[in-house]
Amino acid sequence: MKATVDQYLCIGCGVCVGLCPQVFCMGADGKSGVYRPVTEETLSPVQEAMDSCPVTAISWLENE
Repeated sequence: MKATVDQYLCIGCGVCVGLCPQVFCMGADGKSGVYRPVTEETLSPVQEAMDSCPVTAISWLENE
């Protein structure tokens, strides 16, 4: 599975990075991004980050 962060929705709160720094990081623009693939070990924390994002900017990419 592959996750993505909608850069137009992201407000840079950092919740996703706090929950799963193995997958998410903050960019120079102050917004979150996916920098590593989701693995079996990070699947649960990535889902938690999606559920915790205050602006629902994180989602699964379809057909990936």
